[in-house]
Amino acid sequence: MRELGDDRRRRILAAVEARGEARVADLAGELEVSVVTVRRDVEQLAQEGKLRRRHGVVRSLVPVAPARPEHDTEGGAVALVVPERHAYLNEVVHGARSALDEAGMRVVLHIAPKAEGGSERPILERALSDDVRGLLIAPRWRTVESEEADYGWIADVRVPTVVMERRPRPGSVLHATDSVCTDHWYGVHLAVDHLHSLGHKRIVLAARHDSPTARAVRAAFAEITANRPGIEDHAVILSAPDAGPDEKVAPQDPAVLAGLVGERGFTGAVLHGDVDALMLVERLAEAGLQVPRDCSVVAYDDVVAALGSTPLTAIAPPKAEVGRVAAELLIRRLLSAGEQSRRPQRIELMPELKVRGSTRPL
Repeated sequence: MRELGDDRRRRILAAVEARGEARVADLAGELEVSVVTVRRDVEQLAQEGKLRRRHGVVRSLVPVAPARPEHDTEGGAVALVVPERHAYLNEVVHGARSALDEAGMRVVLHIAPKAEGGSERPILERALSDDVRGLLIAPRWRTVESEEADYGWIADVRVPTVVMERRPRPGSVLHATDSVCTDHWYGVHLAVDHLHSLGHKRIVLAARHDSPTARAVRAAFAEITANRPGIEDHAVILSAPDAGPDEKVAPQDPAVLAGLVGERGFTGAVLHGDVDALMLVERLAEAGLQVPRDCSVVAYDDVVAALGSTPLTAIAPPKAEVGRVAAELLIRRLLSAGEQSRRPQRIELMPELKVRGSTRPL
């Protein structure tokens, strides 16, 4: 599903401003469009004076705010570590960078390549060999095993650290590390409550299983639907054949969703994430099932959910706010580095429901 030009250019500008600069080829991969399309958008943004382009590279024109004289922000940079090609986290990065720029702190962005696990560690070790005074990190953590394996070394990082959009397991060695995350349980509650309020009592979740957010969404859905009076039937499937790296979760074809709607009478669906949701809606249409006539759909992420032929009702995590709050928490840690008392904080931010055209009363 292609994005509208204005929305695509907005995301290009946000990504470039978050990183300082970006390669055209990388932007094309993240937006899932051709390099020619991105070049055309970059040319228009450059003509509008919003960014600077060179051969194959785009640079931001957003200046770094000067350091506030009353704050000791001199010396060292803040390392920002996120996975490559992760549109959801681009907005988190943008929020974090805005807060750090306002505080006069230099940001060094490190992109972790797509790997089974541990790809952030060597990147961070190289970053710490430079003059890095703080760390904001969103590990990929495709499996529970890779997540657990990273807890120890992240907890041992020698500079103040804030984990973004990740919730380490309670009682783990990383439990006492500062973290800022969306309350995904509440997001799933909003989705199920919205569908149930419209009369839908048979609800299916099509979700990924290759990130902490995906696993949180799946766990919340299982708990909420099992304990919600009035829900007659519920099920969980993968949202795409490549959505689950864990061998314990069998891959499923997207056509399974259409089959469940027809065979078991599901009239409501929660789909995670946006791209998979838009593709699943097309699969339903191919099977002769229209949204929302035959099945009401709520997407989870709200990165591109509004751009479908039928704009999707969606749960919108506060992505940019997660980054900003995480950066502000790190700034406070850096400014109070000499204080003896330091209590870790685990902050949860509330998502919101955005009602569009993909849901209606049963």
